[in-house]
Amino acid sequence: MTRPRFHLAFPVDDLSAARRFYGEFLGCREGRSSEAWIDFDFHEHQIVAHLAPEECSAASLGQVDGKQVPVRHFGLLLDWPDWEALADRLKAAGQPFVIEPYVRFAGEPGEQGTFFVRDPAGNALEFKTFRDEAQVFAR
Repeated sequence: MTRPRFHLAFPVDDLSAARRFYGEFLGCREGRSSEAWIDFDFHEHQIVAHLAPEECSAASLGQVDGKQVPVRHFGLLLDWPDWEALADRLKAAGQPFVIEPYVRFAGEPGEQGTFFVRDPAGNALEFKTFRDEAQVFAR
């Protein structure tokens, strides 16, 4: 499946912390930057961390599968081995999870792995994978 390219801008309260988290920790290549923002290559998608501490706040939570999911979040669909490798890397680094890696709909159409983390500014990120990418929009 060819993933679409998107552009997403989001607030952070510390550009150095964002640079460490997205650049060093998640391995996103840094693009252009200024004293007020940083572009990152987020698996071929452009994300922009804008210095806006007044806009940083924890997202409200909603109930999904008995778990408290951050309602406002963004993330990626990864291939299953890449998703597992990222989850393992985050665990080994001691990154706290909002929701630990788990598999939803095991053995059913739409079987997927998912987990949530927060960046240093509190932005929630979901990393997801599908056993069969053709099932991404299965009903």
